[in-house]
Amino acid sequence: MRKVLSILGQLSDEDVEWIARQGQKMECPVGHILITAGQPVTHLFILLDGEVAVLLPNGTELVRVGSGEILGEMSLVDKSPPSASARITEKATFLSINQDVLRNKMDADPVFAAHMYRAIACFLSMRMRATISNLGYGKSGGSLDDEMEVDEEILDKLHLAGARFERMRQILG
Repeated sequence: MRKVLSILGQLSDEDVEWIARQGQKMECPVGHILITAGQPVTHLFILLDGEVAVLLPNGTELVRVGSGEILGEMSLVDKSPPSASARITEKATFLSINQDVLRNKMDADPVFAAHMYRAIACFLSMRMRATISNLGYGKSGGSLDDEMEVDEEILDKLHLAGARFERMRQILG
């Protein structure tokens, strides 16, 4: 959950409202493949509820992620196909937003783009730190969320981010 809160803490209320209104609620059953390694990703996914396994092309499970995780963000930034797949392991609900719609908004609104890129950079930094820690270069054990230290700036905005996440859920119904 900290991850989505770190992203929503970087965005404005208007940014979050726009994302929620442009996105669609999407429900996926257990076993559904949301993202396939090597195949283009057309949407950014915010996991509202449920659980997803991230898998290497050989089927090895890297990690399981839950509510608040973002998927498809790397392909939004560089348009490259993903190097891992994402399979639903517990019925999941997402906010799904088309990456072309997001890119068009970022092209047309430099302030939104700056907020979005900063949010994604912070998110990827947190993910990389957690991954490095889990590989034995830091603390060990626990989930990726447990491993992440939260930046003071993010802590300052945590209450706003939580309210934005709940607003996003309300908009999606």
